[in-house]
Amino acid sequence: MHFRDMQQKIKRKAVSVLELPSDVALDLPKIIITGNVHVLIENHRGILAYSRETIKVLVQVGEVIVSGRNLVIRSIAADEVAVEGEIQGVTFS
Repeated sequence: MHFRDMQQKIKRKAVSVLELPSDVALDLPKIIITGNVHVLIENHRGILAYSRETIKVLVQVGEVIVSGRNLVIRSIAADEVAVEGEIQGVTFS
């Protein structure tokens, strides 16, 4: 087992025992979808790709891909990205 894998396993166990929110303690993305018009992604690490049809956001565990039509990044901050438009899908990669 790699050192990084061991670290993650220890963190997950601590989160479970201490009943901490996993999105905060493990730096996992928190995604809030409102209807088919708004997606909020917390705990991001940057924008990888941006077009009117696809927005790719880097997160700790890979990428979050928002697909749809007329997509815009409504706001971006150090800890969250807000996407609006006609949302057709949100996937992980």
